[in-house]
Amino acid sequence: MGSQTQTAVPSKGSLWTGRILSTLIVLFLVFDIVLKFARPPFVVPVFSHLGLSLELSVPIGGILLVSTLLYVIPQTCVLGAILLTGYLGGAVLTHLRVGDPLVSHVFFPIYLGILLWLGLYLREPRLKALVPFRS
Repeated sequence: MGSQTQTAVPSKGSLWTGRILSTLIVLFLVFDIVLKFARPPFVVPVFSHLGLSLELSVPIGGILLVSTLLYVIPQTCVLGAILLTGYLGGAVLTHLRVGDPLVSHVFFPIYLGILLWLGLYLREPRLKALVPFRS
């Protein structure tokens, strides 16, 4: 017989904290997706400042939408987190390239990435088995 790995079930507090963090991240990402598809007037100068064509807003929004959907689906949440990490890394580089302020612009996607993974870690026992923290 093959060996099976057992994963501990997260506590209720851990599970709900993870769900709340993940929900907040997803709500922010959905807001960002809507802005990229709707292209309200205040988005135009932002794209210009970042050196991006406004026509890229829909493909970028599509990539973000697919990655966010994968993050929300339990069976694909880790893949979604990996894709969103890449997306957020691109945002960090874009803000660094144009010289935006570190704390408010460059680090913001990093904060989101940390919260994204923390939320997933707290609600996903497979990650705790993969990345165990020692006490």
